[in-house]
Amino acid sequence: MATTKKTAILLATLTAFIWGLSFLSIKTAVAVIPPITLGLARFVVADVVLLAIFAIMRRRPRLAPKDLPLMAGAGLVGVTLYFLGENNGVLLLSASEASIIVGTIPVITMLAERLFTKARLSAWQYAGAALSALGVALIVVESLRLSPAPLGYLYMAVAALSWVAYAFMTRPLLGRYETLEVTFWQSVFGAAGFVPFALAERTDWAAVTPVVALNVLYLGVFCSAVGYLFYVASLKALGAGVSSVFINLIPVVSVAASFVILGERLSPVQLGGGAVAVGGVYLASFSGGGRRRPKAPDRQ
Repeated sequence: MATTKKTAILLATLTAFIWGLSFLSIKTAVAVIPPITLGLARFVVADVVLLAIFAIMRRRPRLAPKDLPLMAGAGLVGVTLYFLGENNGVLLLSASEASIIVGTIPVITMLAERLFTKARLSAWQYAGAALSALGVALIVVESLRLSPAPLGYLYMAVAALSWVAYAFMTRPLLGRYETLEVTFWQSVFGAAGFVPFALAERTDWAAVTPVVALNVLYLGVFCSAVGYLFYVASLKALGAGVSSVFINLIPVVSVAASFVILGERLSPVQLGGGAVAVGGVYLASFSGGGRRRPKAPDRQ
């Protein structure tokens, strides 16, 4: 059944809230479970959930041999590479700092569409991109002054770029497969991609407390299985550019929740940089030419 525009907007909004809280769960879990092993664990859980859904529906996931390379590639980029970057980034940075970097994905998506599809951008969109870059620069400079962790920002940059590539790579698959099939296969290939890296990590499973286990379950069930299902459905209905706009909400949810739950505090300069970055993303996403949705290259 096709997803309506209103439903897609609701799903994209719910996804942003689910993923905004995911930074807190990652921060809690990655203190005990190494980054790549955590990625593998959450997507094994997600695969089990998705398989259960197929079993309840009494169906099997389809995958034609000709689509195997693209499906596997999207899974490796959007799951393995993305979480290699994000989990390591959250390990080195605060959950708030990491989420703000992810919040720039809409601007990166917009610039990628300009570069690869020759979509026209308005002066307001360029201004928004510049503001977003300025806001991130303020956050990074202040963060490095307070607690130097340049590698953390490099990991988050890898995550942001890989997510943009994932959104474009998946688009052509959505015309041939249902949302559940795309989500399942990409989760399977993404989980498989973690295995060689996870083998090199050492995990003290005796140190995994019930709280850590619950956070892993939240990441697997809601963030990986449900979240990816919702995002792929909104991506299919709205396109890569519009769906990525809802990622604006992720840092807002994450910063507020991190303040209340984890007791994280951002300095005034970091808060100001975050506001400038989110404002720039909003300006680029909703002004001028942003209303004319450019077509993403045939992918997910």
